[in-house]
Amino acid sequence: MSSTSSSHTAPTTALPSRQPLSRRLRERIRSFSLHPRIRRWTRKRHGIDPDPLTLPGRRIYILPTGLGVTYGFMLFAMFLGAMNYGNNLALGLAFLLGALGLTAMHHSHRNLAGVRIHSAGCEPVFAGQIARFRVAIENPSPLPRYELTVGNDVGMAQPERIEPNGRTMLEVKLPANKRGLLALPYFELATRHPFGLFRAWSVLHPELHCVVYPRPSAPGKPPPLLETDTGGAQDLSRGDEDFAGLRSFHPGDSPSRIAWKAYARDQSLQVKLYAGTEVTSHVFDWDMLAGLGVEARLSQLCRWIEDAHAAGHAFGLKLPGTHIPTNVGASHRQRCLTALALFQSDERPAES
Repeated sequence: MSSTSSSHTAPTTALPSRQPLSRRLRERIRSFSLHPRIRRWTRKRHGIDPDPLTLPGRRIYILPTGLGVTYGFMLFAMFLGAMNYGNNLALGLAFLLGALGLTAMHHSHRNLAGVRIHSAGCEPVFAGQIARFRVAIENPSPLPRYELTVGNDVGMAQPERIEPNGRTMLEVKLPANKRGLLALPYFELATRHPFGLFRAWSVLHPELHCVVYPRPSAPGKPPPLLETDTGGAQDLSRGDEDFAGLRSFHPGDSPSRIAWKAYARDQSLQVKLYAGTEVTSHVFDWDMLAGLGVEARLSQLCRWIEDAHAAGHAFGLKLPGTHIPTNVGASHRQRCLTALALFQSDERPAES
């Protein structure tokens, strides 16, 4: 007699992994963050802020800090204890401390209302660096402003005090990850004065941009062949052969360039200008880097420009649609690097 054993195996269902679930939960919690919602709402309501801007009271938001919440719970517990035991002294102290908290909230709001905000520009940076947008805060009132700071998700500046009718300069940092124009989408002006019980802030959306140069490639690839130029591609501050005229003295000018005889005659400081010094020049051409990608070409051109400027050599730049003549100086370097930063690879107009 043969017996057949049948095994009934229950179907197995794969349980969801806990890691993706926790990741989805974190993303959902992050999506309900209060600050991004406030920024989107203020951007939709107020749009791009003018420059300069006088901050009105209706643009200021205020919430208790962690210390303020603890302070509120302490007052509530003190009030319950005083009511339970009928202690008039403790009850009076609770009301006194509550009035102090309300006064602190009023002063925190007043500390921001009416300040004047200017944009003060941003120095160009290379890709991979930190762009620093300068913001000027003016205090037109006869009362000082305490512990004002600006910042964004990257970080907050150190709090500053502004004297009556005074002005201070603060920086908002933003990572510059790629070349081009970097826009500052928003920044917050905030204060925790007085006592740190409340945080008053305003979300501002200025129209500020920073030019981000390409990241220079690693040194090693030699630049194009050198030329000798004795023509117009000269830096008047470097020349020392042919006298080219006089200009007014500026702080930082070398004393050896001052026209002392002219100063003795008319009592005004003037500086001698020279031109015609023989210099080494380069022409950095886009077509010399055939075989490289767009960003690789721009990085190599950026490296050559930086090396030539540091060595004091004159250089020119040729890009599709752009030809910058040979020259020297800081303004010429900035012009060439800006052309690299704003270069659009999908446009190939005829070369001028």
